[in-house]
Amino acid sequence: MIMRIHLSRPHMSGHEEARVAEAFASNYIAPLGPQLEAFEACVRDYLGDQDLHCVGLSSGSAALHLALRIAGVGPGDEVWISSMTFAGGIFPVSYMGATPRFFDLDPASWTLDTALLSQELAKAAAENRLPKAIVPTDLYGQSVDLDALEILAAQYDVRLILDSAESFGAAYKAGRKAGTGGDAAILSFNGNKIITTSGGGMLVTRHGNWADQAGFLATQARDPAPHYEHSTYGYNYRLSNICAAIGLGQMNVLDARVARRREIFARYEAALARPGVAFMPEPEGLRSTRWLTALTIDPDRTGVSREDIRLMLLERQIESRPLWKPMHMQPLYAGAVYHGTGVDERLFTNGLCLPSGSDMTDSEQDEVIALISALLDQRTQD
Repeated sequence: MIMRIHLSRPHMSGHEEARVAEAFASNYIAPLGPQLEAFEACVRDYLGDQDLHCVGLSSGSAALHLALRIAGVGPGDEVWISSMTFAGGIFPVSYMGATPRFFDLDPASWTLDTALLSQELAKAAAENRLPKAIVPTDLYGQSVDLDALEILAAQYDVRLILDSAESFGAAYKAGRKAGTGGDAAILSFNGNKIITTSGGGMLVTRHGNWADQAGFLATQARDPAPHYEHSTYGYNYRLSNICAAIGLGQMNVLDARVARRREIFARYEAALARPGVAFMPEPEGLRSTRWLTALTIDPDRTGVSREDIRLMLLERQIESRPLWKPMHMQPLYAGAVYHGTGVDERLFTNGLCLPSGSDMTDSEQDEVIALISALLDQRTQD
């Protein structure tokens, strides 16, 4: 089915073509070049910390894969990770032969429950089975609790790798951006993200040696030599200069794109708020990008299920999507250890992401709102 209104599609600004033309004119087509270097520097400057190192890569998953390898994760190690996440945020754990241990969400933020994590770290330390790394997810554009996570990681000497694929442009408390903490953070510039390079990602780290290793491994791990010399295996993971040029153009409108998505969220919240409908919370002091407008529908109170709304919209060529299915519920990870009370399970059962693209018009959003409101009102009257 061809959608009339998409969940979140690429939104070009008009600045990209000039940047790509510069790359073509210089003949830096792939894989490296001045546009890639400029894009990495632009992201670092936006994040507001000159001690950061940014390495442009082919995807957010590639960035996580490299971060786990550099962190020393391997077979037999555990990686503690948010269960509610995109598959690309967990598959690299499997690439490394490590074992995931899944964690529930805090209902006050819909991000990893740090109190639960603290309890389990204390137990693991007493039993000499600490994880090799912790990978919390910035869900739907909202930063995890960086302060609490960094304290725990330091206390137990565990590597902290932040999955910030969904939150580029978000703020964590005053003056600090999402994706700036831990040993490393990963960003994604996939086509449905706040800004896009068509496909791409980035590793962000304060460790200069991590950045050096990431760049080395991402370019086939070629040792310095006039011929192709390899002392270890690598990957073809570097972001192309052409894609980086697109990203450079997109950086001009990042804050505007965030502002528009927050505006879309606010319009949905104002129009659809009623008993049984709840939107993703935003803890005080944090500023989510509202990458996707995420809400839950309580069928017992509204007479309407998440699927009723999704299928009704789909019939009208409007794309919506259930929240991420928690990884501990996936067939691939059946039997994996899970800690929690099922907050994420309930969010998946009742949760829906509404069309949230920054190129969505008010009239398109009004149509979505009117359709959902009519269904809710009809069921309530029935």
